[in-house]
Amino acid sequence: MFFITFEGIDQSGKSTQLKLLAAAMEKAGVPILSVREPGGTPLGEKIRGLLLGPEHTAMDPWTEALLYAAARVQLVKEVIKPALMEGKVVLSDRYIDSSLVYQGIARGLGVERILDLNLGATGGLMPDLTFVFHLDVDASRQRLAGRGTAEDRIESEPLEFHRMVEAGYRQLEELYPGRIVGLNGGETPEQVHARAVAAVNERLGFSL
Repeated sequence: MFFITFEGIDQSGKSTQLKLLAAAMEKAGVPILSVREPGGTPLGEKIRGLLLGPEHTAMDPWTEALLYAAARVQLVKEVIKPALMEGKVVLSDRYIDSSLVYQGIARGLGVERILDLNLGATGGLMPDLTFVFHLDVDASRQRLAGRGTAEDRIESEPLEFHRMVEAGYRQLEELYPGRIVGLNGGETPEQVHARAVAAVNERLGFSL
């Protein structure tokens, strides 16, 4: 049916908003499937461990990009495409836009090169709607510090890296206004959810 993705810097609220939208859709009788990246398949979860393990500090940016693409193609072929064929709405915590921003922009590999890589790997599957949750980087770091768990390899990158990521998401929002809806992750979860539901209803024709 429809493929909806949730993007943003760490602690921007994307995972919370995915759960809230999933609950609203289930209440309305819409068949859904929720997935996360990297991961979602046995192979993808092993790749996730490689990508996020803090011990892999020497990972080359292209190695990182290729590992994300590898996990993604497994998820698309094993899980996402079959679910879409069954008429389900698929909600994904991160997808190709994460690679465009983190590797294409923040790592400097180039948006077009990363897009070409991932379109080839996934057979051209792109979301019908993408939510980007914007949040001040300092606020993101404060939320992360209050989480009470150790940072993964990406979370532990320098502050400037995360500033580039947030700026990169704003750049993507300007590039793809027909697909990407930017929301303020600093608002209350209820406020953000209401805006997300309104966008789903308007753009995809739901009545949630």
